[in-house]
Amino acid sequence: MATIRLGDKAPNFTADSSIGEINLYDYLGDSWGILFSHPADFTPVCTTELGTAAQFKGEFDKRNVKMIALSVDGAASHVEWIKDINEVQKTNVEFPIIADEDRKVSDLYDMIHPKADSTLTVRSVFIIAPDRTVKLMLTYPASTGRNFYELLRVIDSLQLTANHKVATPANWKNGEDVVVSPAISTEDAKTIF
Repeated sequence: MATIRLGDKAPNFTADSSIGEINLYDYLGDSWGILFSHPADFTPVCTTELGTAAQFKGEFDKRNVKMIALSVDGAASHVEWIKDINEVQKTNVEFPIIADEDRKVSDLYDMIHPKADSTLTVRSVFIIAPDRTVKLMLTYPASTGRNFYELLRVIDSLQLTANHKVATPANWKNGEDVVVSPAISTEDAKTIF
């Protein structure tokens, strides 16, 4: 198993999911993607995360980002879990959850960390650009839920910096000042900006 690094091509896969068989590249099309894993179905933190992701769907849609989740349980379990998430979180999960019972995708993306648990995925996040390169990787312990505001902030930064020769400072939020990329000389910066 190779380690995935920033800038690497996101490994493609075909797997069963809550909406049937899905191929990652076909599902993403020309969109950005966020792939995030969950240790198991029906766990409390995961339930809050998927409910929150569903509530943020409009924000991800505005940014042309498709969400896809993963859990090591089967598709039938995912369908039942989605019903539970929708009821408990008062939302509507409208993105697929990959069924990874054989751990094929988990292994491909190095989502299982034996020091944490030898069979369940950690809370991994991969943001994938339309060119299929990995632009962000985050790994949370099973005990800590993700911050979806931070994921949106990072996507805003990635999309801005992909199209302009700028970088974003600490705690930057969309619409705030940015800095000129250090790769640009002062003379060029005066011309460009």
